[in-house]
Amino acid sequence: MAKYGLRTVALVYLLFLLVLPVGLIGWRTFEHGAGPFFDALSSHSALHAFQVTFTVALWAVALNTVFGIGAAILLVRHSFPGKRLLGALIDLPLAVSPVVVGLALILVYGRFAPFGGWLENHGIQVIFSTPGMVLATVFVSLPLVVRAIVPVLEEMGDDQEQAAHTLGANRWQAFRRITVPGIRSALAYGIVLCLARALGEYGAVAVVSGRLVDQTQTLTLYVEERFQNFEQPAAYAAATALAVIAIVSLLLTKLLRPKDGDR
Repeated sequence: MAKYGLRTVALVYLLFLLVLPVGLIGWRTFEHGAGPFFDALSSHSALHAFQVTFTVALWAVALNTVFGIGAAILLVRHSFPGKRLLGALIDLPLAVSPVVVGLALILVYGRFAPFGGWLENHGIQVIFSTPGMVLATVFVSLPLVVRAIVPVLEEMGDDQEQAAHTLGANRWQAFRRITVPGIRSALAYGIVLCLARALGEYGAVAVVSGRLVDQTQTLTLYVEERFQNFEQPAAYAAATALAVIAIVSLLLTKLLRPKDGDR
């Protein structure tokens, strides 16, 4: 009896917290048919927001993938002073508010900061431009690829790599032929998680982007701007698009998540 009671509580909780709000957005989006939805998403501002969003997200995923693989191998395969500190720093974005991240980036890379001012004097603008948005997104999604790969590397061990070295394989060959195939599922899982996090980021990007319409406006910022300007159809359409992307990402993570037998 207690088991069914707990199930009921969990379902009711999710119903009011998740299903009803998201379902209401979907209903508001299509209450007048699919035409307004496609019209809203085909506007110049919406298409530009999509472009900026995917540009920032893809850069963030690429950088975090390279860093994630290297950091995971470093944490699992090597022992060195400060190893625990490095692990804690990698997990730091999980504990720090994205708004704080944005403010910190402004203090380092802003026009009136020493380093940021030097960059701008040399023609490199970070804050209120794409590079700053990429940095903010990289920071908030930093741990996802690393933490997806580390458990798989630990389960794999390094016996196969050591055997490959004794047979004459260099480090790159062992990495390409043994390490990469072994972590392939975990890497794909981490990449999808990182992409989903990057596409939905709001707080840090809102601080460093300047929210310039048709310039530095991502899809999440587009939703807020349209809603505040009483353009609800456009806001609902963009929000629904983000929800669909999130659902697809969730399904992909379920399909790509490493099973116990794969580790």
